Amino acid sequence: MKYLVMVQGSQDEYDAMTGTASAESPAWTGQDVQAMFAFMRDLNEELARSGELVDGNGLTEPARTRFVSPGTGGHPVIEDAPYARTDVLLAGYWVLDCASLERVTEIAARIARCPQPEGAPVRPVVIRPIEGEDSELTDAAG
Repeated sequence: MKYLVMVQGSQDEYDAMTGTASAESPAWTGQDVQAMFAFMRDLNEELARSGELVDGNGLTEPARTRFVSPGTGGHPVIEDAPYARTDVLLAGYWVLDCASLERVTEIAARIARCPQPEGAPVRPVVIRPIEGEDSELTDAAG
C-alpha cells in the first residue's frame, strides 16, 4: 500500500535554519543543517534501496506559498502569504510503498528523530494512506 508521509514547518523555522532565531525556534548552525541533510540523504538512500521510496521532496519556505481559492464571476482569488510567520504548513513529503501500516509507522518514527538543535519545535510526522482501488471512497463511487 502507498502512504504519504509528511513533515511540517513554519516560516520562523525555515528562517531559523538560515541562522535567524525567533521566539519559536533557536538559530540553527551550519553544522545543525548539515546533520539534518545527512540524516535525510541517508534515509532516502535506504528507502530507495529497499524499494519503498516512490517519491519525496523538501518544499521551499512558506513565504513562497500561493493559495488559490474560487472567487466570484469565475475569477480566482490568489494570495501569496495569507498566514502568520508561525503558521505550520507542509515542509516536505515522501510517498512510500510499504507492506504495512506498521512498517510506514517505523519509518515515520525514524523521521521524527531527525537531528535538530535543542529547543527547536517538535512536530508530528503525519501518515496518510493514499487512496487505492480497495478504498472506501472508490467502493462508494463504484
